[in-house]
Amino acid sequence: MQGINPTVPPSGTGCVECLADGGWWFHLRRCADCGHIGCCDSSPQRHATAHYHATKHPIIASFEPGETWFYNYITEEFIDGPLLAPPRWHSEDQPVPGPAGRVPPDWQSHLH
Repeated sequence: MQGINPTVPPSGTGCVECLADGGWWFHLRRCADCGHIGCCDSSPQRHATAHYHATKHPIIASFEPGETWFYNYITEEFIDGPLLAPPRWHSEDQPVPGPAGRVPPDWQSHLH
């Protein structure tokens, strides 16, 4: 399927940009084309959607444990997708929101 490369592993265990700039995230999304891990649109910085706008990679997958959905930015629809290269999700012991030590006590007030 165009926009999905099931052989590419995720870029890491957390949002690439949040980890680089000292930020935090609510939930994580994985670019199904290149493996970039970005934060969701409820997160303060919305890096997964910013990645789509910068690269035009149209499909993301949840990077949350147990969630198997894919989303197509172009059609604005949830779709079925193939198995992706492991790990499929971040580890279950990774906190949500995360990363540990960076989430402010009033984190709920920062969500979109």
